[in-house]
Amino acid sequence: MRVAHLAKMLGQTVIDSYDITCRDCTGPGTGPVDGNAHRANMFSLTINQRNGQPLAAQIVAGVKRQIDERHLRPGTKLPSIRTFADAHHVSRFTVVEAYDRLVAMGYLQSRPGAGFYTTAAPTAPAGLEVATSDGHKRNEELVWLIRRLLEADDHKLHPGGPWLPNSWLDEARIRQSLNVLARKNGAHLLEYGHPFGYLPLREHLTLMLSTLGIPAHPGQILLTQGTSQALDLVIRYMLKPGDAVLVDDPGYYNLFGNLRLHGVIMLAVPRSRDGPDVGVLETLAAAHRPKVYFTQSVMQNPTGTDMSPHIAFKVLQAAERHGFVIVEDDIFSDLQAKTTPRLATLDQLNRVIYARSFSKTLSGSLRVGFLACAQSIAEELADIKVLTSITTSQFNERLVYMMLVDGHYRKYLSRLHERLGETRINVVRAFGRLGMEVFVEPTDGMFVWARFPHTDDSLALAEASQRDGIMLAPGTVFRPHLERSPWMRFNVAVCEDARVQRWLQQQVVPSNSTSRGADKIPSQYPPAR
Repeated sequence: MRVAHLAKMLGQTVIDSYDITCRDCTGPGTGPVDGNAHRANMFSLTINQRNGQPLAAQIVAGVKRQIDERHLRPGTKLPSIRTFADAHHVSRFTVVEAYDRLVAMGYLQSRPGAGFYTTAAPTAPAGLEVATSDGHKRNEELVWLIRRLLEADDHKLHPGGPWLPNSWLDEARIRQSLNVLARKNGAHLLEYGHPFGYLPLREHLTLMLSTLGIPAHPGQILLTQGTSQALDLVIRYMLKPGDAVLVDDPGYYNLFGNLRLHGVIMLAVPRSRDGPDVGVLETLAAAHRPKVYFTQSVMQNPTGTDMSPHIAFKVLQAAERHGFVIVEDDIFSDLQAKTTPRLATLDQLNRVIYARSFSKTLSGSLRVGFLACAQSIAEELADIKVLTSITTSQFNERLVYMMLVDGHYRKYLSRLHERLGETRINVVRAFGRLGMEVFVEPTDGMFVWARFPHTDDSLALAEASQRDGIMLAPGTVFRPHLERSPWMRFNVAVCEDARVQRWLQQQVVPSNSTSRGADKIPSQYPPAR
């Protein structure tokens, strides 16, 4: 992943002639400010690497204050990303994030090919993170990561990847079921499917949900093209540009990209070891009246953590009190060996919309998922599904149904749980021997959230790893507003590979590039116990 991609997408590669002084940004201006772009204006800004406040936030506060106090007049051109970063010894990524926030808050205007200019007045409430109209450009780094994962060849290793290796999946059983289905007479090879999806599969899903304590009938279940379409349908149904939602920080980057595309305001709720920070959630909900909270209660991506029962109750109480809906993404459900209650279990599909798929355990190619919710909502979502994609593949849904009902799937999952459990223990132990810090040792699933010692920003390390044929997943892409993070997501099914562990061993020895500033800025999370 290259920071240059993000730097180029806002057109700020022009070098300007500004002089920058490192004075206190809260102090007086350095002199009259002329809005003409050809004149060299000056503004004061101090960035303190030791005060614990994120660097991007310091830049935002400093520029905002000078605009509020009229030290920077409307139409003033700010330094380019490169000039600012070089002058203040920060990464371009940090400056991009700060400028992007100021654009979102209405303090700056981005002029493609020309740079950033101050505006006459803010157009959004101060302190509220909003998705800008150029959300597709802000998603360039996320799209780059996803495309690299999808286009990878056999020579690359993906210790940060989001799925199990092909060798772990039951390809032989898929081929067998495919041959049986292809020999059956019927229109399933030719016709469009039902708007809600294949009825026998929906009926079977009600049985599967009942094992989690989630009551549902087939009319409450809508089949989708994986969880991604399920979440997209909910976004289209419930949200419009400018609406606010709560999201986990860190959380699912593809969801964040989709929300950004739709112009939705994301309110970041820090994720701790036992679930979201309910205090922050309550404060944000009271201040901004979000419509939805997107979360994962079990095997959360990327941290691998589970939401504790007492936190789950508090989240549901907050949803009732503040009037928001909870969308529970349970895509990794079948990777859990010991079933625990979900939010949908406690709520009984009252305020919770439940999403799930079989992409992680059966096949990512089949793209079969579903939503479970109140029937009135399911009807509305089915209408949107018909308008946006006509229907889902009846053939794929029949194929998944065959594999679920013949009893083989349950035995396959049992073997998969055992293999994942052993591998997860081995990888966590290996990380410990390497001196890496693990956020929490997960009890299920494929992900471990960990960091290297002496590293406060994992993005540079992820960039460097590509030269060695290693694809890492830096923590910054899992944060709603792409802030810096020292953490990285690791897939245990890949990290047991000796080649990966040799590469990790080489990174443990701190270098000048990875250790600089490590002791100056505290990590996003407290040390693991």
